[in-house]
Amino acid sequence: DELWTKTCGQERWRGTMEGLTEKMSRVSSNALWELRAANRNELVEYVRERLGRELAIAGGSEADIARARTVFDPNSLTLGFARRFATYKRPNLLLHDPERLVRILTNRERPVQLVVAGKAHPQDQPGKAMIQAWIRFVRRPDVRPHAVFLSDYDLQLAERLVQGVDVWINTPRRPWEASGTSGMKVLVNGGINLSELDGWWAEAYSPEMGWALGDGKEHDDDPAWDAAEAEQLYKTLEEQVIPAFYKRDRSGIPFDWIPHMRDSMARLTPLFSANRAMREYTENYYLPAANAYRERERDRGAIGAALLKWNRNLSGHWEGVHFGQISVESTNDRHAFEVPVYLDGVDPEAVRVEVYGAALDGEAEVRQEMTRGTPLVGSIKGYLYSATVPATRPASYFTPRVIPYHAVAQVPLEESHILWSR
Repeated sequence: DELWTKTCGQERWRGTMEGLTEKMSRVSSNALWELRAANRNELVEYVRERLGRELAIAGGSEADIARARTVFDPNSLTLGFARRFATYKRPNLLLHDPERLVRILTNRERPVQLVVAGKAHPQDQPGKAMIQAWIRFVRRPDVRPHAVFLSDYDLQLAERLVQGVDVWINTPRRPWEASGTSGMKVLVNGGINLSELDGWWAEAYSPEMGWALGDGKEHDDDPAWDAAEAEQLYKTLEEQVIPAFYKRDRSGIPFDWIPHMRDSMARLTPLFSANRAMREYTENYYLPAANAYRERERDRGAIGAALLKWNRNLSGHWEGVHFGQISVESTNDRHAFEVPVYLDGVDPEAVRVEVYGAALDGEAEVRQEMTRGTPLVGSIKGYLYSATVPATRPASYFTPRVIPYHAVAQVPLEESHILWSR
C-alpha cells in the first residue's frame, strides 16, 4: 500500500485508474525488489509462527516445534499453492514426480520453498486423500526445511500467502476454472502467476508477465495429458522461473525477474480489479438494462404487450413447426444448404432459420442466417430456406435450426423455444 500510494496516490482505486500502468512502469527496480523481499520475509516469519503453533496444538514434540521456528529462508524463491482440494483443481500435479520436486526444492545453489494450504469437502474422499499425500511429502526429513502444509485454510492465511509468495501456482483442469481470483490478488503485491491457461489467466497471460501451463485446449481427465502438464510444470520451474529469480546483477537485483514483476503489477492489476469489474458491469449491463426498461415502459408498456403477443403466438403454434428434407451440395470451398420449413401458425417474421455449427477446437461457433424464399406451392406457411457456409468442416458438422426472433427480445432468456432439424 505504501508503494502504490507513493506512486499512484491514495485514491488510485476510486477513479478510472487511467495512468496507473504508466506510473507503475516507472517504479525503480530497487523499490520493486525491496517490496518483494520485505513481503517474502513477513511471510516466512508468519509461516514459522503458524506452523509452530499448529504443531503445538497437535501435540508435537519440542524438537519439532523448535525446527518449525527455523523453516524457510527469507532469501529463497517462495512458491504458493492454496485452494480447495478437489480433483479438477489437480492440487497434486506438483507431486506427480515427488523425487523431481525434491531435487527442485533442495538445490543448494538455487533453493526453492513451497507453501501449500487448502481444505477438502468432508465428503470428498479423493480430495482428502490428496491432502494426505501432501502431508506425507512435507514430513519427509529432506523436505521439511523446504515445504510446509498449513492447515485450517482461511481468509487470514490466504491474505498472507497472496502478499508474500513470489510465484502463485494454479493447475486446474481446463475448462473447470471458475475465475481464479486468488491469482489476481498476488498482482498488487508483486507476485507472479504460473497458471493453467484457463479462467482469468487465459485472458491475462502473455510471456512478459508470467508463465503458462497447457495449450489452451480441453483434454478431459486424460492421465497422459496430466503427466504431460506435470512435465511442463517441472520444466518451466527448472528452466525459466528459478533461473530468472537467481540470476542477479552486482547489486543483487534479479534483472530477468523484475520485468515480469513490473509488467504484471502495472498492466494486470488495473485490469483484474473490483474497479474494472464494477465499471464494466455498470457500463455494459446495468445502464443498458435501465435504458431497455425505459423503452419497454414507454407508451404504457406497448413494447411489452407486443412481446407478450409474440411469445403467445410462438407457444401456441410451436408444436406444428417442422422441417422438410434437407438438401446439401458441397464443393471444395462451401456447403450449400436448402431445407423446407413449415411454420404452421407462426409468423415468418417471428423466427429466424439458420445453419449452426458448434465451436470446435478453439474456433468460434458458426451461425449463418438462412434466406427465406417464396412460399412452397400448396403449403400453408411453408418456405424453402437456403444458405451457404465455408467448407472448413464436413457438412455433417452443421445443422439447420429455427429460433425465435424479435427486435427487442432477449433470446433465449425471454423465449427459449428452439427446433433442430433431424
